Amino acid sequence: MKTSNKLIKESKADKAFIIGNYIILAFVLVIVLYPIIYVVSASFSSPQAVIGGEVWLFPVEPTLMGYEAVFKNNQILVGFKNSFIYMICGTFINLIMTMLCAYPLSRKELVGRNVITGIFVFTMYFSGGLVPTYMLIQKLGLLNTRWAMIIPAAMSVWNMIIARTYLQNTIPDTLYEAAEIDGCSPIGFFCKVVMPLSKPILAVLVLYYGVAHWNTYFSAMIYLNNQDLFPLQLILRNILIMNNIDPTMMQDVEAMLQKQGLVDLLKYSVIVVASVPVLCIYPFVQKYFVKGVMIGALKG
Repeated sequence: MKTSNKLIKESKADKAFIIGNYIILAFVLVIVLYPIIYVVSASFSSPQAVIGGEVWLFPVEPTLMGYEAVFKNNQILVGFKNSFIYMICGTFINLIMTMLCAYPLSRKELVGRNVITGIFVFTMYFSGGLVPTYMLIQKLGLLNTRWAMIIPAAMSVWNMIIARTYLQNTIPDTLYEAAEIDGCSPIGFFCKVVMPLSKPILAVLVLYYGVAHWNTYFSAMIYLNNQDLFPLQLILRNILIMNNIDPTMMQDVEAMLQKQGLVDLLKYSVIVVASVPVLCIYPFVQKYFVKGVMIGALKG
């Protein structure tokens, strides 16, 4: 017996609701997208056009002067290198620490796992504060070293809870029992079974930790004095905040405007260049991202 597919007709109220949603989403898209377009357009415009406020949507008098200045600046290149080191090494350590902590806490046979989890959660709300943390880093001999950017942020409790919930709801107990019968050790089960089945949550953790390491500047501002160790974001902060020109200190107005234009152009160019690595990472983890977040955060 054949059944015909009948489409449900939308009422006028439904159509009005959908149109309203599209209008609101389009408005939000414009609000979010325009600043990005403006920054990109300004980075390709001439300094005179930028400081004169001529840039609105498209580049004015297109030039690569800003990007040439970025890649000729040794300090910015050193910042790029340091940020990549912190992001790659830090994310690798984050994944190891997070998964090694999340997996045991996901096992029901672990005695006192709720108490241990509660202790971890306690640290999310209460900490020793900045001064005791600084004194601890100093006593450990980590000040003005790369480890000061990696060790204190070795694991995020929030990300660990997400990973634990994912493992608890994804890895069945029967799978562990079958592997145990076959003679697989707990470490072997973790490395050969758990990790391959955890690609979605690993992708989420890579994105979370990688973006956090790439955007961090406060820890560097507190713990680092050597400019050769500064990450890109701290150098970008110095450019955006500290490279302001005081007009009262310059008698030549034309020179002042030219220098201010170059500084503004450099700001926009550095912002664009600093955003490219994160934009390149996201497409590779996008297919796992939604699945990992939904399973890891909504179940359990």
